[in-house]
Amino acid sequence: MRCSAVARELKNDDLLGMTEDLDSVIKNIGHELSRIPASTFGSSRFPDGRADANLQIAGHRPRYCDQNSCDGYSEADMSIIPANSRPRRRTLHNSDMPRLVDFLQGMYHESHDIGAHSFNSLPEVAEYVEPLYDSFFCPLTNKVMVDPVTTESGVTYDRKAIEEYFEKFADGSEPVVCPVTKMSMQSKALRSNVPLKSTIAEWIMRNEATRVRIARTALSMASTEAMLLEAIQELKLLAKIRRKNREQMHKIGITKFLPRLLEHKDGLIRCDSLDLLCLLAEDETGKEVIANTRAITRTIKLLSSNSPDERHAAISFLLELSKSELLLENIGSTSGSILMLTTMKFNDSDDPVAAEKAGEVLKNLENCPKNIKYMAESGYLDPLQRHLVEGSEDVQMEMVSYLGELVQKQEMTINIAGSASEILIKMVHSGNTVIRKAALDVLVQISSDGPNSKTLVDAGAVPVMVEELFIRKIDDEPMGSKTEAAAVLANIVESGLDPDTIVVNKEGHVITSKYSVYNFTHMLKCSMPDDLNLSIIRVLLALTALPKPLMTVVSVMKEQDSSLTVIEFMGSKTEALGISATRLLIALSPQMGHTIAEKLCKAPGQPGRLVKSIGQPGRVTERHAVAATLLARLPYQNITLNLALLEQGAVPTLLAKIEEMQRGEMRVSRHAKTYMEGLVGALVRMTMTLYDPDVLLAAMDHNFTAVLTDLLVRSAGSDEVQRLAAVGLENLSHQSVNLSQPPSEEQRRPKKKNILRRLRDAHTGRVHDNNRKPPPPPAQGRLCPVHRGVCSPATTFCLAEAGAVEALVGVLESNENGRVVDAVLGALCTLMDDAVDVERGVAVLAEHDAARHVLRALRQHRDVGGDTAGAVSRRCFWAVERFLAHGGERCVRDVTADRALPSALVSAFHKGDAATKQVAESVLRSLHRMPDYSATYVSVEL
Repeated sequence: MRCSAVARELKNDDLLGMTEDLDSVIKNIGHELSRIPASTFGSSRFPDGRADANLQIAGHRPRYCDQNSCDGYSEADMSIIPANSRPRRRTLHNSDMPRLVDFLQGMYHESHDIGAHSFNSLPEVAEYVEPLYDSFFCPLTNKVMVDPVTTESGVTYDRKAIEEYFEKFADGSEPVVCPVTKMSMQSKALRSNVPLKSTIAEWIMRNEATRVRIARTALSMASTEAMLLEAIQELKLLAKIRRKNREQMHKIGITKFLPRLLEHKDGLIRCDSLDLLCLLAEDETGKEVIANTRAITRTIKLLSSNSPDERHAAISFLLELSKSELLLENIGSTSGSILMLTTMKFNDSDDPVAAEKAGEVLKNLENCPKNIKYMAESGYLDPLQRHLVEGSEDVQMEMVSYLGELVQKQEMTINIAGSASEILIKMVHSGNTVIRKAALDVLVQISSDGPNSKTLVDAGAVPVMVEELFIRKIDDEPMGSKTEAAAVLANIVESGLDPDTIVVNKEGHVITSKYSVYNFTHMLKCSMPDDLNLSIIRVLLALTALPKPLMTVVSVMKEQDSSLTVIEFMGSKTEALGISATRLLIALSPQMGHTIAEKLCKAPGQPGRLVKSIGQPGRVTERHAVAATLLARLPYQNITLNLALLEQGAVPTLLAKIEEMQRGEMRVSRHAKTYMEGLVGALVRMTMTLYDPDVLLAAMDHNFTAVLTDLLVRSAGSDEVQRLAAVGLENLSHQSVNLSQPPSEEQRRPKKKNILRRLRDAHTGRVHDNNRKPPPPPAQGRLCPVHRGVCSPATTFCLAEAGAVEALVGVLESNENGRVVDAVLGALCTLMDDAVDVERGVAVLAEHDAARHVLRALRQHRDVGGDTAGAVSRRCFWAVERFLAHGGERCVRDVTADRALPSALVSAFHKGDAATKQVAESVLRSLHRMPDYSATYVSVEL
């Protein structure tokens, strides 16, 4: 107020400038006071609670001040501190003023004080709060001294700097001169300035503590990324200097605050925050603080960052955290942590640095047993195997328990080493039921992966499992161990190893020996658990894939009469057991099909259950497919089974399901093709026993000829369906001669039509009613040129009347499968058999250009080896002979014009079997390529 009064009379510009500065000071003081809550003023001298933020100096009196006093203080109380009595500061940083410094400029009462100080960095702000004196600086280096010493001249220097200065005078040619006073010194002795050294050390500690507090304020109040980055960089620098700074950061909440910045949108801030956290985590206190935050979860997310720097910072932070046992379980249990770390470890080509550190983190995490389990769940089994082999007995049991839990929870592929396999096999002998159960569960899962089977066999697993299955008995232990041992053996046998090399006991028996097969078969009982029976059937089924073991299994099955037990398993409620049992019977049917068929008819509820299984509605399952396949594979000639099927209504069921499949009414699955082939095969089997009146009547009633002809065209893309349909047509066609009856006299006499009848027929031919069903065929049929009698598709199975010839020739033209071609030729040849009118039969075939298609089939299969090619060639030669002997001019011309036929005949005559040679020789004689020894020669005298 005194300055305000005097200022009105001042004319000097300098004095006016001073008063303006004071005006600014007062305004700032008022502004700061206005921010103080009214509750903090305990005195009644501030009735309005706030000081006026707009104090005026010139021309106005403030509300709370008068001429002689201001806020209760006298002029004597407001002493002015001379400028030269204040400590002088030095600036250590000369960088441009960043925005964060602008923000902090007004903090700690230093924004507009005397001298108008400005700061270029956070340390300068701290240096002003904690003043830095000139006496702290070494005159030589102009840096704060570390070890201050005093020379003879009384000047204090940093010890290292003055000693380096004295080395210039080491030769003694020049007197030693004080670098400050320029006085000559007689001695180089140095005295440690202990008080100054202590003062500097104390100042450094206070300065760093102040810098930490300022940076903490900046972190919480910064409004821009640049301000945050500068604060974090300052904290990183301080954290590296000394542990005490880190402890202070823990206490004032910096460590707890930093994890929030890991979700910041700016990548640089996230990366720098991770670096600072990594430094703070070097102390156990820091790790404890971090454990109570979400730092680990957020760091795991950053492992998948696209920025290499961010990934490296995140993995480095996790590596530091993993050094503490306190955080091991926390890291491992964090969702996705183990999976991310293992992925990073194995993708070493993408980022070798991160891969190496990820491996180190995983290695540290192994110190917590639960993490080993988490790693195994993520597919990283190496730690578990290593502890299983190298760990103590308690650790080994714990690892086996983990593996046992793992295989119970999820199906997974376990590739295991031989040493680990030996440990597991050894544990099976343990008296501890829990460990035995866990070890067996693990061995079951391990053996399910084919490559592990060789390892298990080499480790001696098979004899142990055989002993467990056949010999060992523990009274207080359930049958589970036998079930699991059988499952291990089934997996090993199914793996593809040569069963003749799998030894089962010390006596040298192998798994394919009669001893082994007998024991396996002997254990097949309905009283045993389904899983045990399933595993034994899997072993037997795998053995039937090889010829020699197949014969052993067939021999033992016949001796023990075990086929009935397997048939009973087909109806098991356990679907896998029912399917495997059916598949075993299918595999055995070529060798003991009649035995199986007889037992099937004697089994309770069979074959009705099979028919019922085939006819179930809904989606086609594997059980449907194998049931139909079994009926298609059992011997077709077995009249007992065919009659039993007929009695159980199999034919209507089969026809209904075939129609549903052709119309697409049943839901398609991967078993649909097998199911369709089984249905057709089961239907065709009936055509092999047409000599039975009941079977013959069923074939007539359901018009088998039309059904099989339709299957040739609508085969659902299956060659086997076409082959079976052709086989069925061949069987039916063989019966046509016996079923076809000579026409009666009335039928031979042509009927005369009157004019009205002719007009009606003509009108019927011109009018097409799509909704009108075609008139039924005459009961007596019509005269067939091939079979010399009255024929119809339904009653005599005539291929010519059913239109099957065109369908068969079409398959012959379009399908190149040898087995299908052989079956089609077999059906066509029935129309040229000696029992029919051969010339008429050849004429019917000639109408469909059959000769050309037969010759084409011969060319396609002449160079193909195997029995199928030989059968095709034999049938083609037989048909060609008929074409030559009984065909018309066009037919003979087609045959003789084929240029490949002679060479095919000669090749078959030279290299074919006896039957093929005989047919080829007959065709060669017809072509006059060989002499006809049956001809009669007349002697002529010259």
